[in-house]
Amino acid sequence: MYFTFAWRYFKAKKSANAINIIAWVTVGVIAFAVACQILVLSVFNGFEDLVKSLYASFYTDIKIIPSKGKTCILTPAQLLTIKNQPGVEIVSLIAQEKSLLQHDDQQSIVYLKGVDDNYRYATGVAANIVEGKYNTGSADAPGLLLGAGIQNATGVIVDGAIQSAGLTIILPKKIKISAANPMEALSEGNAIATGVFAIQQDFDNKYAITNIDFVKQQMGFLTDEYSAVEIKLKDKTNIAQTQKLLAGLLGKRFTVQTKYEQNSSLYNTMKMEKWVIYAVLTLVLLVSAFTMVSALTMLVLEKQKDISVLQSMGADKAMIQKIFLSEGLLLGSIGALAGILMALLICFLQLKYKLIKLQGGSFLIDYFPVKIHLPDFLLVTSTVAVITFLASWLPARKAANQPFELR
Repeated sequence: MYFTFAWRYFKAKKSANAINIIAWVTVGVIAFAVACQILVLSVFNGFEDLVKSLYASFYTDIKIIPSKGKTCILTPAQLLTIKNQPGVEIVSLIAQEKSLLQHDDQQSIVYLKGVDDNYRYATGVAANIVEGKYNTGSADAPGLLLGAGIQNATGVIVDGAIQSAGLTIILPKKIKISAANPMEALSEGNAIATGVFAIQQDFDNKYAITNIDFVKQQMGFLTDEYSAVEIKLKDKTNIAQTQKLLAGLLGKRFTVQTKYEQNSSLYNTMKMEKWVIYAVLTLVLLVSAFTMVSALTMLVLEKQKDISVLQSMGADKAMIQKIFLSEGLLLGSIGALAGILMALLICFLQLKYKLIKLQGGSFLIDYFPVKIHLPDFLLVTSTVAVITFLASWLPARKAANQPFELR
């Protein structure tokens, strides 16, 4: 019943055109703000999915690292226990250290990652080889997979028609440095560039991958000594439960991380940016609240006679207040519905035709990615409902307190 009154008041002709104009301006501002919020949240969802897919090619579902220091001891019995846990599909052993990579007169600091044979199946690195082939070689004849950025920095050529470039790798040894001969703390080895991978700049400019035996030999690792264990889980495995299970088995000497915790700063920053933008756009809705207050206040003045008629027919203050609250919620609902439809249309066109392009040529895609999430719609509509209710409260209260005058 209340919305019946509200709808009649909304579409009825007013004595002053300004009331109609302000009401439609209010609807327009709400529609614009809602559409912007949904579009921005959808674009952030698209970028978040894109980044997650890129990082999932390099980071495994679970990573086990030492809680203190750079290396840890894992016995064959412990490794077997890890492999036998439900949900664990592939276990890859890692030996990693920062090193100096030299090629002719060019050199670059890289994170040298020594991996075992399981690594190519635990990650997506092998699927992202753009030159050469996936081949990490052996301890005596190491093959080196370079990130595309490192390849550019060192001028390495990896081509089947040309002999692969020879590289010098300088690594720190795990020995005490002698004051008489500090160079004893460094090892120098040679490797052949066998492939180049291109995943994402953070990895392409930072990592080089070879076999684990070469790195352990050069650095003087013990037989059961490793830098990390990377684990790929079976499909539909609960990552949080597996993480908790492995942490309980291994104890406090080890830290068990999910793929999101391995790069938590990036994901936290993305979420923070998303909600900061959402908060800024909510201010646009708050601006629309002021125009709504104006529109409803003028409507109350316009309908003073109607209010008196309703009072004479037995309407109490609560009923009159609900009628004008319904008027405010009606304005908000029309604006929100228009904004949602507008956002859905733009998202559909962007998904189908890629209309809005990204500037620059350094991205993996040349258009803004979008992904629609139902919770975003619920959040935006709830925000609109709360703001319109608060904006309608004061004019509705004023209408309810209107003195009875029937002339």
